[in-house]
Amino acid sequence: MSKKLLSNFALAGTIRLLIMNSEYQKIIGNRVEVSTALNSWKRVTEGVYLHKFGIDPYEGDLFHETPIGLYMFHLMQEYLPQWALFLLFVVVDLTTALCLAFAAKHYAIELATKRKEKKDEDKESSKDVPGTSALYVSAAYLFNPYIILNCVGLTTTVFTNLLYSIALASMTKRSVLWSCTSVALLTLQGLYPVSLMVPATIYIASAGRNKKISIVTMVVAFTSILTALFAISYCIMGSWSFLGSTIGFILTVPDLRPNIGLYWYFFTEMFEHFRWLFIASFQINVSLLYIVPLALRLRRDPMLLAFSYLAIAAIFKSYPCIGDVGFYISLLPLWKHLFQHMQQGFIVGCFVLFCTVFAPTVWHQWIYSRSANANFYFGVTLAFAIAQIFLLTDILFASVKHEFAVQHGINRKVDGNETKLLLE
Repeated sequence: MSKKLLSNFALAGTIRLLIMNSEYQKIIGNRVEVSTALNSWKRVTEGVYLHKFGIDPYEGDLFHETPIGLYMFHLMQEYLPQWALFLLFVVVDLTTALCLAFAAKHYAIELATKRKEKKDEDKESSKDVPGTSALYVSAAYLFNPYIILNCVGLTTTVFTNLLYSIALASMTKRSVLWSCTSVALLTLQGLYPVSLMVPATIYIASAGRNKKISIVTMVVAFTSILTALFAISYCIMGSWSFLGSTIGFILTVPDLRPNIGLYWYFFTEMFEHFRWLFIASFQINVSLLYIVPLALRLRRDPMLLAFSYLAIAAIFKSYPCIGDVGFYISLLPLWKHLFQHMQQGFIVGCFVLFCTVFAPTVWHQWIYSRSANANFYFGVTLAFAIAQIFLLTDILFASVKHEFAVQHGINRKVDGNETKLLLE
């Protein structure tokens, strides 16, 4: 198993470095599906340049990384040559895969323990071992085309994904410090990841003797770390100007350049006096609407709950990119025992494949050939969002079906033939 992991990591790193050193790197880095206003390396470079000459990079509508990120990126661009910068991105991406493998291993152990307690006789589930889950999840991340393009395009989502993977690994390990620190850094950068505190708290509370004390500890630790991060950001910049260009930028959505999300087209066509009403509706949908219902339903499986929050954020956030989508898709092998209950796999696969091919095609027709318009490109992004919604709902329904089958001992064979469980 370790040899397979090492060979996968070596091959994945080689693929990334080869594409980075080819003529396609700049093309990929300029794609609207890969780079957005929040994660573009061009904007990072310009923001660092402005800060270097004493100009506040947050005064305009250019730089939207956190002051802590600004400081780190300044060090990277100051001391790392281009080849070292490429290597750093690859190493960070491989580290993310390693953390996901670690989280997958612990989650598989957790599932195996629950099956023994429930005396689950599911043959497909019993075949799963921690090593195979780690191998499948890491491979799904390393060789995911969306993740490869995200890394080759030098987007800052590479570092965001690393923090996500640390958060997931920390949850499964029941580490209060690392869970709160990683989620606090993510919240400072992107706001929406604050929802991950719910599954993290469930994990910590399930391991402690006193659940109330565990919950209070998590809330206090997270609040303290997040406050400290805001204070550090203020010390770096000497003002609170960064708030409007980071969290404020995400909430108000002033930049309507096309991306794979749903905001840009909708608010381009929206009458100005309705703008704030629909911004509030969109932001409530992505940040608040699903937190409590999903937490109540998936409280016994906090990893699936975290997956759901990640998927919802990737679908409905202000400025999504394929790196966000690729990250949560890479987690799907964690629930391969649910695949037998899923019904939309073929439809979702076709949708994702067609949208991946059609998006750059329609973009070329719209921007360069002038034989299409914005409606064509938005149609592709809308179909892509629908495919992701189908995927999320399918995996959640599959979880319900699996739980129902385990509790009631339903035999999936009728007259010697395999059957599917349908809940209506």
